[in-house]
Amino acid sequence: MNDQHDTKSFSSYEQELVDFLREDALENQKQRLSVTFLWFYKGMLVSYITLLNDRISLEGDLRAVFRKKGVQYHSLPALKIGRLCVDNRFLRKGVGTMMIDFSIIVASRIFEKYSGCRFIVVDAKRNPNTKLDSIQFYRKMGFNELKEQKKGATPMYFDLVNEIKSCL
Repeated sequence: MNDQHDTKSFSSYEQELVDFLREDALENQKQRLSVTFLWFYKGMLVSYITLLNDRISLEGDLRAVFRKKGVQYHSLPALKIGRLCVDNRFLRKGVGTMMIDFSIIVASRIFEKYSGCRFIVVDAKRNPNTKLDSIQFYRKMGFNELKEQKKGATPMYFDLVNEIKSCL
């Protein structure tokens, strides 16, 4: 993302995500907090995804699973999907799936060339005003819910080691 990109025509039923794109995404990128990738189709902004570094805490059942595998760490490195939004005119056309595939490729490259990256994580939300449910979308994409629930969001993870072979 840069200063030249026009985001005025972008619209979503999730106004919070539109506001982030227009007001915060570029500044966050300038401060090296996250990177926002924009998708265009015939010159029109179709979607965006914001990625940043994170970690997943190994607690409860997840800790037990990794202990059996010999992993003794309390947390493991992850790539976080901070924001993902598709313009209303392009919903249910596979754009969101393409962005998840892109994030898997980014996470794989991070591991292959730069540093450890075991998971992709996201805080998924239900929108009570619509029938659209990002939690169901992420489940369909292979993400699992963590037991702990944050207020208003459901933390979810995608295990790159177990799932990546079937996605690429």
